[in-house]
Amino acid sequence: MKAAFYTQHGSYENIKIGIMPDPEIKEDEVLVKVKAFSLNHLDIWVMEGKYPAQIPMPHIFGSDASGIVEKVGKAVKHIKPGDKVIVYPGLSCGVCERCLSGHDNLCRNYFLLGVLNNGVSAEYVKVPFVNVFKIPEGLSFEEAASIGITYTTMWHSLVTRGGIKTGDTVLIHGGGSGVGTAGIQIAKLFGATVITTVGDDWKVEKARSVGADFIINYKNIDFFEAVKQITEGNMCDIVVDHIGQETFARSIECAKRGGSVITFGATTGGEATVELRKIFGKNLKIHGVYMGTKGEVAHYLKFFPNKLKPVIDSVFDLENVKEAYKKLLSRQFFGKIVVRID
Repeated sequence: MKAAFYTQHGSYENIKIGIMPDPEIKEDEVLVKVKAFSLNHLDIWVMEGKYPAQIPMPHIFGSDASGIVEKVGKAVKHIKPGDKVIVYPGLSCGVCERCLSGHDNLCRNYFLLGVLNNGVSAEYVKVPFVNVFKIPEGLSFEEAASIGITYTTMWHSLVTRGGIKTGDTVLIHGGGSGVGTAGIQIAKLFGATVITTVGDDWKVEKARSVGADFIINYKNIDFFEAVKQITEGNMCDIVVDHIGQETFARSIECAKRGGSVITFGATTGGEATVELRKIFGKNLKIHGVYMGTKGEVAHYLKFFPNKLKPVIDSVFDLENVKEAYKKLLSRQFFGKIVVRID
């Protein structure tokens, strides 16, 4: 099969296009012909050798994809060849106490597709049958490939952990990112007032079109002061920070007494200094989030495409995958960057 892969850690410039062996499925697995996959910053961290585990080489990368079922194992009943599916990237053992209780993202052996095994940047990928979901009617392959990590992480953050409710005020950093656009949509689905940050003026109207009520260009104004002004000093019920070192301390200040601060990313660095008094003095809840559960995926897919719908920035062909990652690192995009495989 044709695949994009790399043979050593480094930048996206190390990506090669070539021929790799076709995957062979077991009786509880599904072989999917990949039609599209979307980019995540996780891909870059693994590519650069920053993931704290040994990565097999040569490495087919990428976690989020959609496609058409090519073949199913003997034990697979709910999916058949020809079905259009989303490949959900969260892999777990399936038999431990946490998996059996519906908390598969807490499994001791949990990891994401395309990290410790071959991913989706190829014509075919194999996954356990529990990791494929039928694409909701009305979504393109490109849109379906943009759902997995972003919407699962944000749903788990806002709904399961944050307990979002009608009337809440929510601050979501990085409103132009894939996860940011997903968060804005989910927060509006629950009737919240959404404040978001962007780093370019051209992203302001785009964020508003997705549903954000207030948009702050953090390069022009301190986001804490802006939040204070917008909320008339009441601050936010939920603050979602996937930026990390540059913003986390101020994100703590943006939460109201009894509020929640959620963290699941560290694109600007993983070390943050916070004043503990601002946590216990305000009775804050700090939630660390890593993905979500398959049950949540089955639930939120019901809202696509009428109430939730991925925002696509751009689509590249597999031969131009390096340009796709170059754009991801430039931050000059709004929504998800997708690679199409014909």
